[in-house]
Amino acid sequence: MPLKKHTNRLARESSPYLLQHAHNPVDWYPWGEEALARAKGEGRPILLSIGYSACHWCHVMEHESFENEAIAEMMNRHFVNIKVDREERPDLDQIYQAAVQLFGQSGGWPLTVFLTPDQEPFYGGTYFPPDSRYGRPGFPSVLLSVARFYRTEKQKVAEGVAQVREALAQMNQASADGEEELTAGLLGEAGEHLARYFDTVHGGFGAQPKFPNVPCLSLLLRLGRRPDAARYREMACLALRKMSEGGIFDQLGGGYHRYSVDAQWLVPHFEKMLYDNALIARVNLEAFQCTGEALFESAARSTLDFVLREMTDEEGGFYSTLDADSEGEEGKFYVWTPEQIVEVLGPRDGKLLCGYYGVTGAGNLEGTAASVLSVCGSAEHPGFDLGIPVESIPALLEEGRRRLLEAREKRVRPFRDEKILTAWNGLMISAFAEAARVLEEPRFAAAARRSADFGLRHLLSGSTLLHGFKDGEGRIPGYLDDYAYFVAALLDVSELTHEGGYQEQALALTHATLHQFWDEQHGGFFFTPREHERLIHRPKTATDHAMPSATSACALNLLRLFSLTERVEFRERAADVLRLHAREMKENPFGFAGLLSVLDAYLEGLREIVVVGDPDEAGTREIFRLIHRRYQPNKVMILVRPGDKLPEGAPDILKGKKQRDGRTTVYVCRHFTCSAPATTWEEIEPLLASSATLGG
Repeated sequence: MPLKKHTNRLARESSPYLLQHAHNPVDWYPWGEEALARAKGEGRPILLSIGYSACHWCHVMEHESFENEAIAEMMNRHFVNIKVDREERPDLDQIYQAAVQLFGQSGGWPLTVFLTPDQEPFYGGTYFPPDSRYGRPGFPSVLLSVARFYRTEKQKVAEGVAQVREALAQMNQASADGEEELTAGLLGEAGEHLARYFDTVHGGFGAQPKFPNVPCLSLLLRLGRRPDAARYREMACLALRKMSEGGIFDQLGGGYHRYSVDAQWLVPHFEKMLYDNALIARVNLEAFQCTGEALFESAARSTLDFVLREMTDEEGGFYSTLDADSEGEEGKFYVWTPEQIVEVLGPRDGKLLCGYYGVTGAGNLEGTAASVLSVCGSAEHPGFDLGIPVESIPALLEEGRRRLLEAREKRVRPFRDEKILTAWNGLMISAFAEAARVLEEPRFAAAARRSADFGLRHLLSGSTLLHGFKDGEGRIPGYLDDYAYFVAALLDVSELTHEGGYQEQALALTHATLHQFWDEQHGGFFFTPREHERLIHRPKTATDHAMPSATSACALNLLRLFSLTERVEFRERAADVLRLHAREMKENPFGFAGLLSVLDAYLEGLREIVVVGDPDEAGTREIFRLIHRRYQPNKVMILVRPGDKLPEGAPDILKGKKQRDGRTTVYVCRHFTCSAPATTWEEIEPLLASSATLGG
């Protein structure tokens, strides 16, 4: 390999994103004491650039500016330049995204923030082009203006950072006073609010760009359980259908891209994120439970198959992202021309696939003659009258997809970021565990268990959960979302395997969560642990973004553990969280759908479904199969093996639970009261009937 002209300090890092910038002419530092001490010692402002390896516009800004020697010279002359991987340091990303929004800018990546030597932000934005365009100032003029402002307007800089500091501090004070009532009315109002902004043609919310917004879709499914609120379920299902038929879904390889640049889910922003695919797979499983519709099962299966094929480490951990770009072009790996398809499939089958997936000579990807595949027809449509019997078309489409995927594998693949992040792995473990239960798929069960064991082996150091794993070692103490989603994953694997060790680990990590993250003064959870690097702000947030908030995940974990242990303090702590954020749930259902789902579970009360039976017996397996096929979000499944002695500290609801007539027996419990024993589905099914507290 030819020697690189430039090498900077990032060459010593393990983050794939930082390594991508290791040969820029910019004098980059990673975040750390060396860079911060230099800024203080020289009185220089800091240029902080935050991005991630799969980010298309991060690549664009690198090529345009960070690889430009003249621009790099300006950066080096005026600033101490720090590059941060937002996936490694979500705490820094949260703080400085909030600051940029306080400056009146929209957030996003790449994030470009200018700081005082004391880490205080005084100006920022996202992507800056190398010259003025798109209504944005050119990056060189920004650099010179900011440097001059910092040098000549010290008083204004000081006043500005003080205002930002105060505004960040106020963000930690929840708007609720703890007296807002926790009622079903909050859920009814949330449903009406979401319905007002729902796109009834294409599904989803708003126009373009359009994000999956899974927390809201999952909430709509919950709200749709009541017969008089079925429209909410139909809204969620419409969105999921349109997404799975659109270009945001990889029609050949499975899995979802990050978002659609248009309103109809056609042309995506092509990176694939692990967390998106975990969440969308799971909400598809929920839709399948609600409707039995094969499309939702297929979408979930193919997404999880994609993860097993392309995103799984040999020891069972899950990788973070696939890049949007390959060969320097966004989406090149995924798009097709008619000629390319006919070359692989031949004229007849090529024409069939082109018609079904909307591939034309004009293309649908701006600036190219290539097309993103999306479902534009059906096997019964007369447009597919190519002399092929209609009944043969589904098999031909399936075979065509297989052959196109095989051909696509020979292309230059997008870069894969092989960091293994604890929070994102937790979400994917939960998706695999749920798929194993709902679809009765042993390989999905094996993947969930293997990854949970990987986490316990590599991501747990004593009682401390680590944030991630790369190059054979765990790094950085975990954040709130690491604890929240990994605890949820352990509870899901415990319920899947009926092995108590996973629940014991979840319980221990929950105690660690409360110790490390709970705000004893004001309530709620901080994002960073108690023994964390001192930053300008210790963020707290219960707001959903692409993922349900870690606060909502913690609250649901507490409710689940209350059902499993009957420790009242867990339910009380969850109620404290809900009361703290009740006003925000009322005012902003879009941002608090995760907590609204927890509110639903809190008000209804989790059902403890106690199954007394041998899990290896056909009768017990059939009972589990029937229960898992039913959409029942507010439940906890507990297995009691006949003749086994209950463990010390077992909840009272398990005491005295025996089989009736030697058969697998089910007890459905709620609010410390259990049903009579039931042994047939005709007896069990009515006990599961929803008494959801939805509406007004």
